[in-house]
Amino acid sequence: MVDAALPPAAVSAALTTTNVRVTSSFRGARIVLYGAVFDPTTRPSDVVVIVRGPDAPLRLARKSKVAGVWVNSRPVVFEGAPGFYMAASTRPLDQIASFSTLRKLGAGVDHLRINAPMEQRTETRYGVRDVVVSGLGADYLDWRRAVVRLKEAAGLYAADERGVSFVDRGLFKAEIDLPASAPIGVYTAEILLFQDGKPVSRRIRGLTVEKAGAERALYLFAHNRPWSYGIASVVIALAAGWGASVAFRRN
Repeated sequence: MVDAALPPAAVSAALTTTNVRVTSSFRGARIVLYGAVFDPTTRPSDVVVIVRGPDAPLRLARKSKVAGVWVNSRPVVFEGAPGFYMAASTRPLDQIASFSTLRKLGAGVDHLRINAPMEQRTETRYGVRDVVVSGLGADYLDWRRAVVRLKEAAGLYAADERGVSFVDRGLFKAEIDLPASAPIGVYTAEILLFQDGKPVSRRIRGLTVEKAGAERALYLFAHNRPWSYGIASVVIALAAGWGASVAFRRN
């Protein structure tokens, strides 16, 4: 007699808030995610939560000393790097899944996807067509590490190997801290359920970080009408300079 296949497990989750409003007094926010694992068996499970902010171009330059003077090298522009990235898990990621699985899923700071610099080309290598080759060559990894290092120093990239905890049988919780410098835009929260080192269920939840009040009005004005915003900024700066000169002249 052949044993029946084990029934599939599934994961579900929800955020306590799906909208973070940023004002002049914004000092960061804590996002709490609650979820449940549905599995009629008693197989061990791990949960990984990945919160990723909006991608944006990133420009980097390396300082080098030339004739005793520090100068910036030719800048390297990455097409897109996540403005925020946080991976929380029930235990260290390398204990949950293999390197190749984590790399394929982009799970963990070491595996997150950062688009290659614009200076790239496609080649045929080892009989494989359209292989993307970075113009940076062997230096690409150094530049990528620099991106991660700068983001980590700003509190925008992080990993918490104990950031997901089971609070009851099948019920888990994760807390994600958004710093005050978190970028404006649409975020995604990806919830992955692992069993025996393999992802068996996945859910995606959305989160929006947006300006509020007067800050929102200025933000929309600057993005929707950049030329008008630029002219208005110049006029205000000139008026402020003229007012300051008049005040000092009277004194």
